[in-house]
Amino acid sequence: MMVSIPFIFFYLVAYLIACIFGLYFADISGFFAASANLKIALMSSLFGGIGGVIYCLRGIYLSASVRGDWNSKWIPWYFIRPFVSTICGGVSFVFLKAGLIALEATSTGSSSDFGFFAFALIAGLNVDKFLEKLQDIALSIWGIEKSRSSKPHE
Repeated sequence: MMVSIPFIFFYLVAYLIACIFGLYFADISGFFAASANLKIALMSSLFGGIGGVIYCLRGIYLSASVRGDWNSKWIPWYFIRPFVSTICGGVSFVFLKAGLIALEATSTGSSSDFGFFAFALIAGLNVDKFLEKLQDIALSIWGIEKSRSSKPHE
């Protein structure tokens, strides 16, 4: 069975709507009242997912419309990428909260939450560069070498 571009498009829009609804629920729900960090982590994950969806929608536009080189071998990528972006958004919160990545010199209350969300969106938008940055941090702090999949092919 061949998956069509409109099906992928509607899947991505549904994922986007789910992320936006999740942000709304996390913000108005009293469920996270006990843990502000959990709320910010969840919202960061969802912002990462939004970044991933934006990147995928742009990919459809460029591949199908601008370049005209749509290739069905990329279909799994369009389904997996939003999930990976969502995870990267959550991971970005952990690294920022741990102080392994710094956004600003001083914290200004709620404005720092927007920094978490903006960074999570960027992490979801550009997963490859975000993972490279994490590997650089792992190398500099713990001496962990980059994985084989991250090294240039010889």
